[in-house]
Amino acid sequence: MAVCEEKKQDTRIQRIASSIRVVPDFPKKGIMFQDITTLLLEPKAFKDTVDLFVEQYTGRGISVVAGEVISENYILEYGSDCLEMHVGAVQPGERALVVDDLIATGGTLCAAISLLERAGAEVLECACVIELPELKGRGRLNGKPLYVLVESH
Repeated sequence: MAVCEEKKQDTRIQRIASSIRVVPDFPKKGIMFQDITTLLLEPKAFKDTVDLFVEQYTGRGISVVAGEVISENYILEYGSDCLEMHVGAVQPGERALVVDDLIATGGTLCAAISLLERAGAEVLECACVIELPELKGRGRLNGKPLYVLVESH
């Protein structure tokens, strides 16, 4: 795991990066699956993750944080999937932050953005624990800002 240059001084980032397990050839050969369950099992690293996101978004006027019945199909780097959201979970005009564990090709985030915008929300930014920059998912976000804690190569 690599740490973004401007974050190298923050020991929390190093703790987060070292808590992420990489599972080779899952779910299919050639995929290096970035598993954050090991991060979730490390209380200090998980708290660091939450704290960094809170620090980044405090005072930004965000009224809803999207987790995930409206549905949006999308393509992953190793298959396809569908996101669903309860009708009424987001109100028109709400300012949304999309949080995901990882951005690879950007399919999940693009689907989430589309889903929220269909519901009338304004998506302000996306936040991920991990980015796989070589898969260029950031470029598919139609200019939406992306905040990432750890880059994986």
